[in-house]
Amino acid sequence: MDVWINGQLVDAERAEVSAFDAGFQHGVGLFETMHASNGRIFRARAHVERLAESARLLRMSERLHVEPLIEAAQHLLEHNKLERARVRLTVTGGNLNMLQSTGTSPQDPTVLIVSQPPTEYPDEFFTRGIGAVFAAGRLSPWMPDAGHKTLNYWPRILALQEAAAQRAGEALWLTPEAHVACGCVSNFFMVSNGTLVTPPARDEQPCAVLPGITRAAILELAEGMGLPVERRTISVDEFLGADEAFLTNSSWQVLPLTSVLVRTNAANEEGEEPVIEMKPHVLGDGGVGDTTSDLRTALLACIDRETSA
Repeated sequence: MDVWINGQLVDAERAEVSAFDAGFQHGVGLFETMHASNGRIFRARAHVERLAESARLLRMSERLHVEPLIEAAQHLLEHNKLERARVRLTVTGGNLNMLQSTGTSPQDPTVLIVSQPPTEYPDEFFTRGIGAVFAAGRLSPWMPDAGHKTLNYWPRILALQEAAAQRAGEALWLTPEAHVACGCVSNFFMVSNGTLVTPPARDEQPCAVLPGITRAAILELAEGMGLPVERRTISVDEFLGADEAFLTNSSWQVLPLTSVLVRTNAANEEGEEPVIEMKPHVLGDGGVGDTTSDLRTALLACIDRETSA
């Protein structure tokens, strides 16, 4: 399998970046994970434009050109002869040695594109849903990279590892005000009294929620179906009382969320310290809701339609 790196197709085993690359040295970088069907990337322009905007806002680079990056990603997909694929675009701040040797001259970013067969998830994930936990800590809206898809994923990876240890499929992050924000690798939605509700994203108000490409597609489809939509903060209590909930990203599209682990104080003998336990709280009736199913079906049809065009 070949990858595309800095304008060249290279065998994946031979791809190299400088030991002084800003991504390796300091984690300075951005990435996009895209889904391809029918040999075409779904909404590639939206993904690449989001990355280029983040690169500019975070002062990493203004030397990214959207159209050539889209063409390179599509060319790699065709070169590797993949009809369905997970395509990852990674851009870092480039070789720091070059910056040192050229003084204040602009430096070229490092650009890597990888296409490979998509992760296959068990059917039960979509027919029965998954459970989640709440991540430790809070998602800070005050950091400069809040709401951007940077390479700084260590806290999220740790939270996912803790979730897996509790046999959960995702960890949900709360804001400092204890509102539900998003998953480690996903956007969050719930259905309450017939209304689709999702937390605001960075492009809608200052916050740490990523404006997901799949999230945007779901909002478009919901509004097209006449489903009431609200973008607003969601308290934990409101989430626990939701009729349905689901998560979105480019890999699993729409993933039903049917339970979440919550802390409870177990009954104990009088005078003894209460025992804190983690127990699953069932969302709604514990099954995959009709709205979640309808939106997943509509999204898969949208992906097939747009990539077949």
